[in-house]
Amino acid sequence: MTLAIPSSTLNKMLNAMIPAGADDADLYLQHSQSESMALEEGRVKHVSSSTHQGIGARVVKGEAAGHAYTDRLEPAALMEAATAARTIAEGKQNNAPVAIHSSKPAHALYRPENPAMAASMHERKNLLERLDTLARGIDPRVVQVFANVSASFSDIHIIRMDGAHLHDARPLVRLNISVVVEQDGRRETGGAGGGGRFGLDRMLQGEEAERLTREAVRIALLNLDAVAAPAGPMPVVLGPGWPGILLHEAIGHGLEGDFNRKGTSAFAGRIGEQVAAKGITVVDDGTISERRGSLNFDDEGTDTHRTVLIEDGILTGYLQDKQNARLMGMAPTGNGRRESYAHPVLPRMTNTFMLAGHDTPDDILASLERGIYAVNFGGGQVDITSGKFVFTTSEAYLVENGEIKAPVKGATLIGDGPSVLKKVSMIGNDLALDPGVGTCGKDGQSVPVGVGLPTIRIDELIVGGAEI
Repeated sequence: MTLAIPSSTLNKMLNAMIPAGADDADLYLQHSQSESMALEEGRVKHVSSSTHQGIGARVVKGEAAGHAYTDRLEPAALMEAATAARTIAEGKQNNAPVAIHSSKPAHALYRPENPAMAASMHERKNLLERLDTLARGIDPRVVQVFANVSASFSDIHIIRMDGAHLHDARPLVRLNISVVVEQDGRRETGGAGGGGRFGLDRMLQGEEAERLTREAVRIALLNLDAVAAPAGPMPVVLGPGWPGILLHEAIGHGLEGDFNRKGTSAFAGRIGEQVAAKGITVVDDGTISERRGSLNFDDEGTDTHRTVLIEDGILTGYLQDKQNARLMGMAPTGNGRRESYAHPVLPRMTNTFMLAGHDTPDDILASLERGIYAVNFGGGQVDITSGKFVFTTSEAYLVENGEIKAPVKGATLIGDGPSVLKKVSMIGNDLALDPGVGTCGKDGQSVPVGVGLPTIRIDELIVGGAEI
């Protein structure tokens, strides 16, 4: 996208907002488009399209940050935002004048094209209707189908304190399917979804949409046969892929720089310590091509990285934006993220996962005398300070003497991240990333993320269920 604001105006803003003594400053210009279409009761009922744009001006000094923004792009409003941001680090003199110059990102992880352009509204409507027909044809017990396809495109310009100008064009698509089945008056639901940083044509032309539909029906039918979950402390096996959301929530947030700088994380001040069982290595990698959590550079203009957080059980680092990294005497890791131009930067995850081990999934399941095999998760709650969590499973099974028995309904997993890390006794060789549906919330901001996990055995978790 061509800059909506003349370069000369941006240059004036940048120089006006940087007083002597500022540690950092940037301008964040965003133009975003999003489209969504939803099917319900056999027909498309909701179609939405939106466009928004604006600019955020930020000045950082010490632990303080001044952030101002506007969606009015006329010169007076822009200079007002720059002046407001400056007040956090007011000084009598400006830094030496800087000139804006183009800077090339290190990565090119996705095509810089609007994903919605790859499929017309008519093609999207046909896709949703086809999936509705497919789901109802799989089993006569399917009584309702909900489907949604969405695409967004964000054109980002970041101008840093030294005048470096970076440009990124970020596509994102997502398809969600949810079905309701009924048998003998009992209703159950199942859902599946997928997406990433690619065009909508991939959902239309490939088999992924059909696979997700079949998966949603499978889970819903499985829940018709589910029995009440047992309760109490017991070993739990987590399946690969999306169960990595537990790793993300219960452990990943505790490794973000702001919580550790302030001493509110259970991992604060523990770099170099054994915080997990041997064999556990956890990384955050924002450089994986077309993944939902990947970025060519973060929202401060720092190149994204593959950051090792825990290596063979030893805590080796934190996820850092520029401000927290500077205050902690560390290097930024490319994890400074913001939901939009109207939001401040926070250290956030990108794609966070545990590396594979050497055990086979069959051997891990065979090790259970009696326990739970959790294949998929629904919602959950986490306390960042302590790492304590409660997660609800959406697909889980009772395992006895190494054999998978009946599916269980209503199982919740209760524990805390630091303890869980030390109770992992087997790590599978089947690392998988999630299908591209993760969204992370922090301080009122939501950003797309990825998670991943191999099959792992946790020797003890509290399982909440109906049977004691």
